[in-house]
Amino acid sequence: MARPTFVRGRVLAFAFLLAVITYLDRICISAAAPSIMRDLHLSLEQMSLVFSAFTLAYSLFEVPSGWLGDVRGPRRVLTRIVLWWSGFTMLTGMAAGMRSLLTIRFLFGAGEAGAFPNLLRAFSSWFPARERGKANGVLFLGSRVGGMLSTPIALLLINNIGWRPSFVVFGALGLVWAAAWSAWFRDRPSEHSSVSAEELAWIELPSVVASRQPVVASDRPVVASGNGVHQTPWRAILASRNLYAICAMYFAYGYGLYFYFTWLPTYLTQVLGFSAISGGLFASLPFLLAGIANVIGGWLTDRLARARGLRIARCGLGFAAFLTCACLVLGSATAADPVVKATMLAFALGSVDLALSACWAVCLDVGAAHAGVVTGFMNTVGNIGGMIAPLVVGYSVTRWGSWTIPFYITATVYASGALAWLAIDPSRKITRPIPNP
Repeated sequence: MARPTFVRGRVLAFAFLLAVITYLDRICISAAAPSIMRDLHLSLEQMSLVFSAFTLAYSLFEVPSGWLGDVRGPRRVLTRIVLWWSGFTMLTGMAAGMRSLLTIRFLFGAGEAGAFPNLLRAFSSWFPARERGKANGVLFLGSRVGGMLSTPIALLLINNIGWRPSFVVFGALGLVWAAAWSAWFRDRPSEHSSVSAEELAWIELPSVVASRQPVVASDRPVVASGNGVHQTPWRAILASRNLYAICAMYFAYGYGLYFYFTWLPTYLTQVLGFSAISGGLFASLPFLLAGIANVIGGWLTDRLARARGLRIARCGLGFAAFLTCACLVLGSATAADPVVKATMLAFALGSVDLALSACWAVCLDVGAAHAGVVTGFMNTVGNIGGMIAPLVVGYSVTRWGSWTIPFYITATVYASGALAWLAIDPSRKITRPIPNP
């Protein structure tokens, strides 16, 4: 079928840019941590609490924000989200002490919650099922580009203008994105003047997944009408074993990920003894490898879905990626050479991110019209893992003087996540009516 327009490509470009901005704003504080601790007289344990304050709020507001995207559409909800978190990114530079910093970072996390569930909600309307894995891969490539750039850019800004003005610069990027998104995006492709009839037909054309069962029109999400009426089958969702397996899997992912977001620069320079330049390069390497893995993983999960079925495409890929990551983290903990340690940690993130597109695609597989709520639950639990991880590091270093114990714990958590993948059935929609006993 001819596709003379490719407006959904611009939607993907918006998503890619937002993912970059999201991770620039989220991770820049890890590069600024030594300066913040020095200026505000914070201990390592106190800085761990600051890191976790963001993640706690992010976890608490994921489901409400994802639900709002299902009800009101991602255009309005994402605009609100980005404006809110950009404002509190700027306010981070005005923190006067522990209490104000905790409050600002908590509210920052509350604002950023729901960004990725709402982007995935937009994907569910703008991309057919056969393209969602690749779309997810590009989206999360953006997050890893943001993670890769945040540390060197933040260090450059901090060295030249100080850590406080640096947060204002990062926050301003989101304001520009929100204005452009609100003006251009539409919740339904049919409402966008640039979408041709051919592209709309391509988006809405039912596809046949590898299970040979057609994706019928009723499986496609419908954005709520202006009166906000939206029937969310909470009982069916909460009764689903799929939901809990997905959440357990993503807890493991989030737990391991947040070490890279928080303590990695400090670990590289203060524990492994790298210089600021080499430490910055090794801090960027995991995100570079993860970005490449996201693109490959998105393509791979789509290809496997067509050739081998959703079970292999999602669960098989996820199991292999998580288990390999666990082995690499364990190897890093036992290695003696600092370069080997840092390299294995980098490849560990690349390995687990090979399955990141599958993580989010499986929510669309089983969530259908309620993908915002399902991804909200998944990301909530993942960020609970992310909230715990920095605290474990801070406690281990302060109480036991050990940076090795946290890595043993992380390897165990990743291995548990691999097992959780085996309990997921991507062909079973969790919105299926619950039979009477």
